[in-house]
Amino acid sequence: MGVSEGLVEIELPQQKNLHDGARFPAVVSPSSSPPSSSPHQLIQTHKHLLDSLLAESGALLLRGFPVNTASDFNDVVEAFGYDYFPVASISAPRTKIVGRVFTANESPPEQSIAFHHEMALVPEFPSKLLFFCEVEPQPGSGGETPIVPSHVVYEKMKKSQPQFVERLEKHGLLYTRFLAEDDDVSSPIGRGWKSNFNTMDKTLAQERADKMGMKLEWLENGGVKMVIGPVEGVRYDERRERRKEVWFHTMVGWDDPSKPVRFGDGKELPEDAVSDCLRIMEEECIAIPWKKGDVLIIDNFAVLHARRPCFSPRRVLASLVK
Repeated sequence: MGVSEGLVEIELPQQKNLHDGARFPAVVSPSSSPPSSSPHQLIQTHKHLLDSLLAESGALLLRGFPVNTASDFNDVVEAFGYDYFPVASISAPRTKIVGRVFTANESPPEQSIAFHHEMALVPEFPSKLLFFCEVEPQPGSGGETPIVPSHVVYEKMKKSQPQFVERLEKHGLLYTRFLAEDDDVSSPIGRGWKSNFNTMDKTLAQERADKMGMKLEWLENGGVKMVIGPVEGVRYDERRERRKEVWFHTMVGWDDPSKPVRFGDGKELPEDAVSDCLRIMEEECIAIPWKKGDVLIIDNFAVLHARRPCFSPRRVLASLVK
C-alpha cells in the first residue's frame, strides 16, 4: 500500500493488527530500488508521515533503505531531528561507536534478554529507541528483537491476574541489584557502578543516585547494593485516547536467584503471576528476522522489547533519543 511519493508501506507475515486497526509494527520501504533519494532526504521529506505511523503503531521498521554502516545509521538518527538523550543505564554495558550511535548490549549473543522498557526504573528515560542491523544473523540462527505492545500486556494481565494487577497498581515495585565496580560483559545486566554513574568517585556516584531516587549501600568488595523504588508498575500514556495503561516496568527483566523484584511493600511476587506475564508477552509479541540495513524505531513508552539468543554473527547498534 503506497503511503507517499518515494515511500511505500509494505506488509510482512509477522505483523499483527492492533484493536484500532493499526499494523504492528508499521513497515516502510523506498518505492524504488535503488531509492531516488538518500535515506536522510527521504526521512526529512516524509518525517511527518513517519512520525504518524510510529505514533499509531508504537513501532516502525524501515526496510530496504541504503543504510550500511554506523555512520549511515547516525545520519538516519540526525535526519529525524530527535533531541539527544545522554546514554546511561542501570544495567546494560554499552560502547559509543560514532556520533549518537552505541552498541545495544555487549553481553554474549547466545544469551537472551527479557522484555523491558528501556530505563523504566529511573525518572528520565528515552522516549524512543532506534536499532540498526549492521550484521544480519544467518537465517534460522535467532537474534531477533521481539516487540510487544505494552497496553496489550496490561489488558491480558488484568484479565488473567486481576488481584496481582490491583496490588501492582497500589504498591508499585521495589528493585534490588548488586553492581560490581567494573562492567561484566558476560551478563546482559552487567554494568558496573563506575560506568553506571559515569564516575570513579563514590561521593559523586551517591549524589547521582540520590537524584534518581536510588539508595546505595557500599560493600567491602568494592561493589554496591542498589535499591530502587518503589516505582510505578503501571503508568498512563496520556497521549492516547485508548491504550492508556502501559506495563511500564522490568518485572521479568532480571534473573530470579535472590528475588530482586518485589512489590513496593516488600512482599514477594507470586510465581504464577510472573509466569503468566512471561507467557502473555511471548504469545503477543512479534519477532521479525533482521535484515542488514534494517532500522527499527520503538516508542519506548508504548512498546516493550527483548532479544532472542543468536548462534551466528550478529551486530545491532542503538541510539536513544528524548
